[in-house]
Amino acid sequence: MKKITIQEIAKLSGVSVSTVSRVINNSPSVSAAKRKKIQAIIDEHNYTPSVFARGMVNKQTKNIGVILPDISNPYFISLITQIQKFALDYMFSTILFNTMLAEPNNKNNKHPLTEEDYLKIILEKQVDGLLILGGEIDKEVVSKDYINALNQLNREIPVVVIGSKIPELNCLFIERNLKKGITTLVSHLTALDHKNIGFIGGEAGVKITSYRLESFKAAMASYNHPVNEDWIVLSDYYTADGYAAMTKLLENNTTLPTALVAINDNVAIGAIRAINDAKLSCPEDIAIVSCDQFMNGDYQTPRLTSMDQHNEYLGKMALLQLISAINGQVEPMIINHNPELIIRESCGSKL
Repeated sequence: MKKITIQEIAKLSGVSVSTVSRVINNSPSVSAAKRKKIQAIIDEHNYTPSVFARGMVNKQTKNIGVILPDISNPYFISLITQIQKFALDYMFSTILFNTMLAEPNNKNNKHPLTEEDYLKIILEKQVDGLLILGGEIDKEVVSKDYINALNQLNREIPVVVIGSKIPELNCLFIERNLKKGITTLVSHLTALDHKNIGFIGGEAGVKITSYRLESFKAAMASYNHPVNEDWIVLSDYYTADGYAAMTKLLENNTTLPTALVAINDNVAIGAIRAINDAKLSCPEDIAIVSCDQFMNGDYQTPRLTSMDQHNEYLGKMALLQLISAINGQVEPMIINHNPELIIRESCGSKL
């Protein structure tokens, strides 16, 4: 059976080829009646558009690049899963660039690359646009070489960043509400009669850590709670770092906090293991809450009280902003990012 062409679909529908193309690409600028008629013909003939041919017409490859610093991190897994899902809805493929190899301290790195190198590689791959989910862009001090390389790339293709706005960069930003989650957690612990609260996890020099720590101290001050610097232990974002931070806190303090805010679920899980190894218990001795919910918090012992950052929403908004920019609409998108408190066992509310 001969495969029908887009020109034949247009003729059968009594519309132009460009109108059929807009229906195929889910463009909203087609009336419901026309869309229904065209879609019926597409379905009847099992028409599948050729990405190569469509790219020749639209000067698009239908490929989107995605940069992230560590594919093993659950935060990035949840984001990229949603981005790939929504990209397929718009007939875009994703090319993933995991820049962990760009880390200068990575001992297993036999082929060192900078993130600027990745930006050059992305242009060679001829993607239509780029999403940046973290890495160099999230540092408090971003190198001038990286800023120059990213601005140069943005002149060639649209670039959208999930992160805090940097004035020197001309790309588009999807900004997360990094402060509300911390304020909510401190308020929740206060309602449970906690005043002596600490903070663990996160890496110094990274915006998400500094913003959350700043918000933590502001929230504590708003309730006139004491802020004990000995109960603030920065480490990193992984389970082992939570264990190390909790161990350090336990060894260096004769007086312990009654509750802790962890930078994410990974850190919370490591901290709870360290509490158990010290013959203490969570939440009976030390309650723990997390700023960032990951996939398996409901299956830990105890189940984790966490902030759901709604990464599916962030991923969708970032992708829609990028596709709009690819199609020539480069207005910044205003989003309503509202993290949600998920109350489980680790905060002690059920005691």
